[in-house]
Amino acid sequence: MSLLNVRTAAASDAAAWDAFVEHTPEATFFHRYGWRSVIEEVFAHRTHYLLAERDGRVVGILPLAEVKSRLFGHALISTPFCVYGGIVAIDEAARAALDARAQALAGELGVGHLEYRDRDTPAHADWPGTDLYVTFRKAIDPDVEKNLLAIPRKQRAMVRKGIKNGLTAELDEGVDAFFRVYADNVRRHGTPALPKRYFATLRATFGRDCEVLLVKTAAGRVVSAVLSFRFRDEILPYYAGDLVEARALAANDFKYWEVMRRACEQGLRVFDYGRSKVGTGPYDFKRNWGFTPQPLQYRYKLVRARALPQNNPNNPKYRLFIAAWRRLPLPLANFLGPYLVRNLG
Repeated sequence: MSLLNVRTAAASDAAAWDAFVEHTPEATFFHRYGWRSVIEEVFAHRTHYLLAERDGRVVGILPLAEVKSRLFGHALISTPFCVYGGIVAIDEAARAALDARAQALAGELGVGHLEYRDRDTPAHADWPGTDLYVTFRKAIDPDVEKNLLAIPRKQRAMVRKGIKNGLTAELDEGVDAFFRVYADNVRRHGTPALPKRYFATLRATFGRDCEVLLVKTAAGRVVSAVLSFRFRDEILPYYAGDLVEARALAANDFKYWEVMRRACEQGLRVFDYGRSKVGTGPYDFKRNWGFTPQPLQYRYKLVRARALPQNNPNNPKYRLFIAAWRRLPLPLANFLGPYLVRNLG
């Protein structure tokens, strides 16, 4: 067998990296090379994008980023700010070589833990994991009306209510209108908002594969918005927000129906509702849309840490923080948020 080489990818490898991602079934949108510049430029995290080659041909990849914080610890993650990650390889030899290099790197960096965010099959079933997160994925029928009828009756009624209320949806070229709705929404839930620059960078990096849809009232007021990713034949509504008044208008259900309807008309075949924490409102909302939760295979190699990380809002120690954050004026929350959320990933 030809010699296998694992090295750190360079900017000149971006095209070959993305071509491998595009044509390897287990790869996801979050394996794309563009995430490297997003994570480095917006959050100033050091990245380690590992590339496995054989005879000059890419045979495996592993995107990694080092997140270091006094408050939340030190970790090597594939990949922060992304719901999916981990090793993608065409054979076991390439997979093992990338894994060995990642574990060695984790030791060299002295991280608390190494984390793989696998979607389907875990790279290490023997490593400790978490059952906190699930994803929701479902096929899109080629017929628009069949997709509507596949939504359970109660939620389908909410979609029709939004239509009856005169809601409309349109794509937006910027992020300002989206960010106003998103930031207001996350503050009400007690969590810091990602910086507006992050969303602008996503759009600049991924171009037509990153789009913003706005939902407006009959009077033209934006009450709901969603930023979605496109990958192969999939649509992934990823970041979203609603104003308080959106609930009475059924704008949330209408919004996701519009994403699905447009995706169907454009020939896309998979609707990825993204990650949710078990037992939360978003988890129940997606189940009520007829989606079946699929456990995510997050696994952790404890290096210096003695226990699994618990950096999520469900952790009881963050309850007082969440309650206080909800009371902050929105401009202050938006100013402080980026300094905290950059280390959560």
